[in-house]
Amino acid sequence: MERLQKVIAEAGIASRRKAEEMIKEGRVSINGKINREMGQKVSSKDVVMVDGVPIYKEEKEYFLFFKPKGVITSTSDEKGRRTVLDFFEGERSRLFPVGRLDWDTTGLLILTNDGDFANKMAHPSHEVEKEYTAKLDGVVTPEALKPLGWGVKIDGKKTKPARFDIINVDPVKKKSVVSLVITEGRNHQVKKMFEAVGFPVEKLKRERVGVLTLKGLRHGEYRPLSKKEVSQLLQGNTPKTR
Repeated sequence: MERLQKVIAEAGIASRRKAEEMIKEGRVSINGKINREMGQKVSSKDVVMVDGVPIYKEEKEYFLFFKPKGVITSTSDEKGRRTVLDFFEGERSRLFPVGRLDWDTTGLLILTNDGDFANKMAHPSHEVEKEYTAKLDGVVTPEALKPLGWGVKIDGKKTKPARFDIINVDPVKKKSVVSLVITEGRNHQVKKMFEAVGFPVEKLKRERVGVLTLKGLRHGEYRPLSKKEVSQLLQGNTPKTR
């Protein structure tokens, strides 16, 4: 016997948290009866349906995707814009993105049909490193960026200490390129952190998540993750690379 929300997550329908929302909304039935009870347990003999469609256990799949600019990190879009799933039309699994990248942000994104994995990756205690390269408006200095290493306040809450590395500074064009490593995943976090120290982001790319990098991939391409890579991601707390 397993909890209903876990069964839904393992079927690749959604993360466990999203599955709980579906249950509350009355979108889930057990043996023909709508169930809104949290923690309800079901067996392999029970027929579980989401939005009237029976769910089945799928083989877990994990992909590393190089997200291009102008693509929505979503499974669908009411405005008809291109989403990350448009690049996975040949895949049979019901994939969904782990976390988000803004419409104008490029780089590394993980997609999976494993709701438990997605939930663990998103949990604040997991602390998987995420490395970004940002093109900034302004001439940065180590002193000006030092607050990032202590934590800056965004949306009324202080960020965890981050690591930064100044890659390039152009005093003529008044532009800078900086690498930033964080262990959180708050909404628009990197952009807000740089704005907090006075340097608006003009271009942003996620280079790394944990042990994963974009090596060998071009914009719009993807590859499956190995079992070892998935295991390393779940371990969290990436060893420092700088």
